[in-house]
Amino acid sequence: MADQHRADCVGAAGNSIVQTPHMDSLARDGVMFTNAYSSTPSCTPARSALLTGMSPWGHGMLGYGQVAEKYPVELPQVLRDAGYYTAGIGKMHWSPQRARHGFHQTILDESGREESRDFRSDYRSWFWSEEPLGDPDATGLDWNGYEAAPFKLAEHLHPTYWIGETAVKFLQDYERAEPFFLKVSFERPHSPYDPPARWFDQYAGKLPGASTGDWDEQYKPRSSNRRDIWHGDLGEAAVHSARQGYYGSVSFVDEQIGRILAALEARGGLENTLVMYLSDHGDMLGDHHLWRKTYPYEGSAKVPMMIRWPAQAGRGVRVANPVEIRDVLPTLADAAQAAIPKQVEGESLLKLIRNPQAKWREWIDLEHDLTYAPENHWSALTDGRVKYIFNAFDGHDEFFDSIADSGERRNLAMEAGRASEVKVWRGRLIDHLSARGRPWVVNGELGLRKESILYSPNYPRA
Repeated sequence: MADQHRADCVGAAGNSIVQTPHMDSLARDGVMFTNAYSSTPSCTPARSALLTGMSPWGHGMLGYGQVAEKYPVELPQVLRDAGYYTAGIGKMHWSPQRARHGFHQTILDESGREESRDFRSDYRSWFWSEEPLGDPDATGLDWNGYEAAPFKLAEHLHPTYWIGETAVKFLQDYERAEPFFLKVSFERPHSPYDPPARWFDQYAGKLPGASTGDWDEQYKPRSSNRRDIWHGDLGEAAVHSARQGYYGSVSFVDEQIGRILAALEARGGLENTLVMYLSDHGDMLGDHHLWRKTYPYEGSAKVPMMIRWPAQAGRGVRVANPVEIRDVLPTLADAAQAAIPKQVEGESLLKLIRNPQAKWREWIDLEHDLTYAPENHWSALTDGRVKYIFNAFDGHDEFFDSIADSGERRNLAMEAGRASEVKVWRGRLIDHLSARGRPWVVNGELGLRKESILYSPNYPRA
């Protein structure tokens, strides 16, 4: 998996500019889910969904908080109990950072989260063994900023390369009797947008500009003078620079995926191993004058998701059903022939691979608690064809045709011809949120939420 990889920045998704041959090969030789979402599109709640197979309300994180120390059901433990050796490499984004959550072994890169005197990630320890006087942050970019620049150090010192190399060595050296479950979690293309110079230079030419629409004028002013703004029209040059670094970072991650697949093939394991790729959320990259994530829009909430399992699946299959990160745990449990715990709310994607006509959910729920400012607080539903958004701060609706208007330029909520359709989707959201009671639903209508409600009652507290 990668961090902050938006769904449309993959060649197999129709992007003719980005170079992702190895991700494309997963789609070509397996199944690509064209409407995959992150229900709570920021780092930690998405990783909670990945761990638990639960919805935001089910695992308890309604926005950007701390992944709980322990959940009743956790993906690595489910596979461990099924007889697998479980290992995680790269970014986990847990608290405490050395939590295992059922993994036998984790080898961590938590760059940007080195805030504890009691913690140093394995990448940083390795870096200083290679460069005792070096600075792993020498490129000088912000961890959530929009600026981009080529990595200043030797390429093999980049955390993306280190994660790939560590995964390759794991595959080359693995000799245990048990089958393995390996999670390889890249920190990029999440900012800092700092690929090696050769990949940064690759995208110096024309890149797609930011998508803007008839509803996003309020986001043109800069939200602050900081480098990690959440909204602001910075001009075409700034958008291009950010995307140049971002595209380069995506391609550098893809290159490591190629090395990992080659190592898997060299040990004779490619044809009997399920390989899955996904991201925790996307990146707005200036679309609608928005930056970073936590929004209901496609750049933030829609993610790439592919599965290669040639022994069981057709090749080059595209599945349009709405799927979500909560579906990963039951999918891998199903592949491992392990019982799917009854608490799990996701469904096995193998059900759709085996039978594209199988009964499936009609839509997926999205939400995010207040982030950056009180007005960024919302709930939404989408079936991959249309999307309904309720803005919890002031109650206004947004409604987009995701097929005809993939850039979400035109808000249809106020158009008379779509009023009945908007009413239907608003009713579905009311039904979905009714079990929560106030303030989500008040007297049968969606209620305003002016204050943060970061955790549901289901969040497991210490």
